[in-house]
Formats: sequence, structure tokens, C-alpha cells
Amino acid sequence: MANSQRVGEGLRFKLFGVDLARDPVRCRTGGMDPTFKPSPSSDIQMLIAIMAALRTPGTGCPWDLEQDFSTIAPYTIEEAYEVADAIARNDLSDLRDELGDLLLQVVFHARMAEELGQFDFGGVVEAITAKMIRRHPHVFGEARDMKPEAVKALWGQIKAAEKAERAAQRTAQGLPETEDKGHLGSVPTTLPALTRAVKLQQRAAEVAFDWPSIQPVFDKIKEEIQELEGAIAEKDSRSIEEEYGDLLFVMANLARHLKIDPEGALTKANFKFQRRFRHIEKRLADDGIPLAEAGLERMDALWNEARAADKHSKTSD
Repeated sequence: MANSQRVGEGLRFKLFGVDLARDPVRCRTGGMDPTFKPSPSSDIQMLIAIMAALRTPGTGCPWDLEQDFSTIAPYTIEEAYEVADAIARNDLSDLRDELGDLLLQVVFHARMAEELGQFDFGGVVEAITAKMIRRHPHVFGEARDMKPEAVKALWGQIKAAEKAERAAQRTAQGLPETEDKGHLGSVPTTLPALTRAVKLQQRAAEVAFDWPSIQPVFDKIKEEIQELEGAIAEKDSRSIEEEYGDLLFVMANLARHLKIDPEGALTKANFKFQRRFRHIEKRLADDGIPLAEAGLERMDALWNEARAADKHSKTSD
């Protein structure tokens, strides 16, 4: 069974009687108690113990043992999307399970880092708790009764101080300075494209590089549509892709000005399309007509039927 205790920085976890902080080599070479029997538990330490067992050479899981940060990263992203999917479906039973799958990803990454002697799960927990306390002095500190605008300004100051502290720590550790990527460099490149577009625009707006109202955004959309039409007329595939990307970028900016999450809006549109198409499938099945033989005219009529049902549902709500 796993247990933990406070030791200097972070938490020190003991798994199967082995102190991971003092004897990490033994943990990596199969020195765990082979009689350990995991069981369902609400204690996070059990999950950490299970992951340690899975990653123990000789007795662990071959698949888990061959993974590294880069191979697990896609699964981490996938699990985050599945959490979002459960939320979108308002399925709290699935949400519990998907949050567990996402938590497993954190434990997996922390375990691999621990094996490298970098940090463990306790270090991850300590880092985020310290950050939350540090970034909320208006809740946990002396800066009480602040207005939202003042909280936002303070948040920016704290993040700037954190960035400077990280740079100083890297210098003290002899690590190379992180590349200066400018004002927009803090926006991760791995975000979904629409989300990243909005965040880039938000960062630019912080230094007043933004349209003052929504009308110029509409004007820009019309301009981008014209440029896309021109590229299509010229049959220039490279220009078509570029102009289409510019149009999507401006549409993301429109969403920002409307205070709409473009990813969320598109997700809802996807669900709506799927729901209406499913209506077409069911109606055709009732009539004994194969989907591939229905024809556009018949399917379009059924689509309008589903659309009318959606509108009726909205008015009745």
C-alpha cells in the first residue's frame, strides 16, 4: 500500500514499502513487493502505486514500460477532449470516468519524470497549489475587496513576476535562456487552431492592437471572402488555402468580439448537423429506402423537416 509524508519540497511517496525519493533506482529495477494487490480506492496514492507497478521493469506492463512523454502526449490531449465531450453531452456519469482517465495521464507523466529524477506527483500538486495561492492574494492574502479590473491587472503582474523568476532559476541551474518569442510567444502552438487564434488576438488586444468595434470585423470578413473568391477564380490552390485560413482567423476574431467560444459554437453546430442527419436516416429507414439511394431532393426535404422540428423545439422551450 502507498503512503506519503512531508519531506522538504513536495511529497515523498512510499510504494510497496519503498521510499521513492531515497531509492528511485530500486523502484526502476523491479524491487517492488511482488505480493502487492491493487484494489479500487478513492485514495490518489493507490493510483500512484498502480502506475509505479505498471512501470516496474520485469513485472510491469510491456506497453506502459515502452512509453515516454512524446508517445503519451497524444493520449493526454485525447482524454481532455473526451472530458469536454462528456460535458457537452451533460453526461455526468461519463464525466466522472473521463476525469479519471485524464487524471491517469497526469500520474503517468509524473511517474516518468520521477524515474528521471526530475519531479514526482507530489511535486506537481505542490507546484499548482503554490501557483493558485500566489495568484489569488485577493482570496488567500492581504489584497482583499478588489474589483474585477484590479484583480485582472494584479494577475498580469503576478504572471510577469513568475516569468522573471523562472528565467532566474534557469540561469542559476545553468540552463539556456528560453527563446524570446515576443508578446504572443506565450500562446501554445499546440492549441486547437480556432482557440489559438482567439488567444493570439486577445494578447494583441492587450496592447491595443484591436478593432474598436465589431463593424470593422464584418468589413474584414467581406474583404476576406472577396479575396478567397479571387483565389478560387484563379485556381491557385496555395492562395485558396491561405485566403481560407485568413477568413477563419477573422471569423475567430468575430467570435471574440461577440464573446463566443468559436470551438464551442462549432461543436454545437456539429451536433446539430449530426442530429438532423440522423433524422434523415431514421425517416428513410422507416420508409424502407436505403440511404445511398434516397437522392438529394428527398434528403433535403427531410433535412428541412428536421430543421423545422428544431425551431419548434426552441419556441416550446
